[in-house]
Amino acid sequence: MLALEQFRDSTRAWLEENCPPSMRTPMVPEEIVWGGRNAVFTNPESKLWLDRMAEKGWTCPTWPAEYGGGGLRSEEAKILAEELARINARIALTSFGISMLGPVLLEYGTHEQKMEHIPKIIRGEIRWCQGYSEPGSGSDLASLGTKAILEGDEYVVNGSKVWTSYADKADWIFCLVRTDFEVPKHSGISFLLFDMNSEGVSTKPIQLISGSSPFCETFFDNVRVPAANLMGRLNEGWSIAKRLLQHERTMISGFGLASGQGDRGGTTSTTASLEGAAMHYRGDKDRLTDPALRDQIAQFKIDSEAFALTSQRSSEESRQGGPNATSSMLKYYGCELNKRRYELFLKAMGSQGLGWEGDEFEAEELQVTREWLRSIANSIEGGTAEVQLNIVAKRVLGLPDMLSLASKKQG
Repeated sequence: MLALEQFRDSTRAWLEENCPPSMRTPMVPEEIVWGGRNAVFTNPESKLWLDRMAEKGWTCPTWPAEYGGGGLRSEEAKILAEELARINARIALTSFGISMLGPVLLEYGTHEQKMEHIPKIIRGEIRWCQGYSEPGSGSDLASLGTKAILEGDEYVVNGSKVWTSYADKADWIFCLVRTDFEVPKHSGISFLLFDMNSEGVSTKPIQLISGSSPFCETFFDNVRVPAANLMGRLNEGWSIAKRLLQHERTMISGFGLASGQGDRGGTTSTTASLEGAAMHYRGDKDRLTDPALRDQIAQFKIDSEAFALTSQRSSEESRQGGPNATSSMLKYYGCELNKRRYELFLKAMGSQGLGWEGDEFEAEELQVTREWLRSIANSIEGGTAEVQLNIVAKRVLGLPDMLSLASKKQG
């Protein structure tokens, strides 16, 4: 106990000395740090904060120190998170390498692969994207058709992916490919890592109604990938894919955690707190006078706290085993919780929460509209809400797979 208190004291002192002032203000979208070869830092203090956190290994506090991580025990990592929240510190680095690839690379990768990629992920030197979904393979991911044929000491990759987030800005991709066409679909999949600058790789952004998009189509035309970039065993990539999806869904469920931060004192912007926003737009001074809305916000805050505790417990339990259905439960509920938050914002803000453009709307109000619409997409990416409920039904509740039963009857 004394050692943990000493760790808290030293951590608090280090953060007070090293976290720049602007890194203690609410994050704005244009200042999110993704890292990578062509990283852009619109705020110079973002680069300073990243460098200082990466030097400590605290961008990945529990990853092994051998690869540049913080090497912290879970109790120490919890203290670090609490101290970061105490000063409203921004996340130093947002990265698919951290939230998705890194955990499975540590679990399935060779020592050489870990030494090559993990330190660069921790320092934000390489930006990763995910090559999973294809035009005909979304929820039924195992039906993917991108193929990789071994020629000498290289795989030749041909095919395409879709909805690849930030593929046009990424440096490397972790990609599911089919390496055996004679076995059941789940059995012939492998997991490859390769450079997006490789000859034959091209991307095409998918334009959304907003005029911009993080999503891309990604094409592979005779892309040559060193055989050493195969992660895990040949034709056993589906196990890695499922494990990574577990981490991805847990990451997406984090939107539910973030949705409650303002109401737990985590941020300071006008629209961060539901109750504060409701009082602002209704002209209330001491307390929210609308009893129905006050009750809905109170219930949301209770559910947010319960979800945060459940997520924390699940995170600690997940270190003990492999893929399970917990991430599906968290992903589903976290996304629903985040949608509830923005629906409550709309109730609180009225028509001011529905602006798309115009001088009559503040920048924060326009941002709420966009985040409300984006929250709906969270229930699709990483596996739709329906897919998550099916997983829970089969693996947690033990209910029969109705689709399989129907197929057997038809056969």
